[in-house]
Amino acid sequence: MEEGTILLLDLYPKSGLAASLHRILIEDRNHNLRIASVELENDSDSLFESAQSLLRLYAPELILITRPEGIADGVLEWIAAIRRNTQAPLVIAAAETQPGELLKLLAAGASDFILSPFRAEEIIPRVLRLIEKPKPVDLLQTLKEKVGLAQLIGTSSVFREQTGRIPSVSKCNVNVLITGETGTGKELFARAIHYLSDRARKPFVPVNCGAIPVDLIENELFGHEKGAFTGAGAARTGLIAEAEGGALLLDEIDSLPLMAQVKLLRFLQEKEYRPLGSARTQRADVRVISATNIEPAAAVEAGRLRQDLYYRLNIIQFALPALRERREDIPLLARHFLTKYANEFQKKLRDISPEAISTLTSYSWPGNVRELEHVIERAVILTEENTIGADAIILPECKTRDQHVSLREAKARVVEKFEKSYIQNLLQAYKGNISRASAAAKKNRRAFWQLIKKHQIDVALFKAGE
Repeated sequence: MEEGTILLLDLYPKSGLAASLHRILIEDRNHNLRIASVELENDSDSLFESAQSLLRLYAPELILITRPEGIADGVLEWIAAIRRNTQAPLVIAAAETQPGELLKLLAAGASDFILSPFRAEEIIPRVLRLIEKPKPVDLLQTLKEKVGLAQLIGTSSVFREQTGRIPSVSKCNVNVLITGETGTGKELFARAIHYLSDRARKPFVPVNCGAIPVDLIENELFGHEKGAFTGAGAARTGLIAEAEGGALLLDEIDSLPLMAQVKLLRFLQEKEYRPLGSARTQRADVRVISATNIEPAAAVEAGRLRQDLYYRLNIIQFALPALRERREDIPLLARHFLTKYANEFQKKLRDISPEAISTLTSYSWPGNVRELEHVIERAVILTEENTIGADAIILPECKTRDQHVSLREAKARVVEKFEKSYIQNLLQAYKGNISRASAAAKKNRRAFWQLIKKHQIDVALFKAGE
């Protein structure tokens, strides 16, 4: 191998990660590479300029970056900028990280990841392979498959039948329809399909069609020109434009107004759309993934979903099983959520008791995986020991013991109850008009939608009196 340089950029000096990597690299005699280590302040305004200077100075064969504590948007933008300015493989070194963080780093331009503890016999071959025979697409695809599927937890045959199709479907640029009850993980499936595809570096834009007022849905999807309607003081891009090159998830597709369905059908056929108030069509390269919690054929029969649109959307269909149909996955899911929330709340919980598992597996779970997650989150909050017991598993049929509820949990319950009631009262007052309701609450409209989604409020119920 000809002499070259590995540029080691340390954004996390206090971790000691860079020092450990530097020692491994310089002690190995199987390569002829120089190692240039540089500490950078990740909150510095000159971060990008410093990196640019280093790239010009060293012209590295490979760049190693120690991941800072927490992934800030500025760091992601910085990594993306480095990727645009060099073809050298970019490897992230970290003590630990979550699948969601890996996806963000991957989308920003990372070629590979190295997690501590670092071992020379693992790191050196990987580094040399990246330098000698760079195959960024293959490396990215391998990691994307691991990360994209990491959130889809389950070993039951009925679940694996669906997850097993994701890698192959993701490679085909076709529309996908995902069906399943509320809480079965439709958005997670959609994200996995996107992040395993060639579009992974582009945006994934989820849209809940049922949460957007009827009079705003076309504006949200297609955007508008200045002066298109009263109050349109400036042009605004729609969600289709935001998803350019990536994927658009249309959740609750059967809630889309029929007129908007016509325009969506045209977009699917022609890849063209027209913003409100515009005389010109615009083109967009977007993969459409749709989802519904009702049987699509029934929605067509009821007149809620156009048949021609259904045929366009349903090139490939995933039918997600309800949690009660894969009870053998409940212990695995429960322990996954235990780990997640124990870390989040900094609690030393290690396991769930057999009695608690029995309680979980015997419940019907009408809210599916989402309900299970909320139950485990609450159990983690309530448990002071290192194991979650059956008394911490609070289900609708089970009576709770007030003396086991902490002040924090009791307060959270009151706040949650008030929040839901407050939102419902606003929607009632403004007849389901989210723009007016969010303005009255002095909340950003998108943030207001998130609250509606959090409390599972059906906006359509408040429009009945219009």
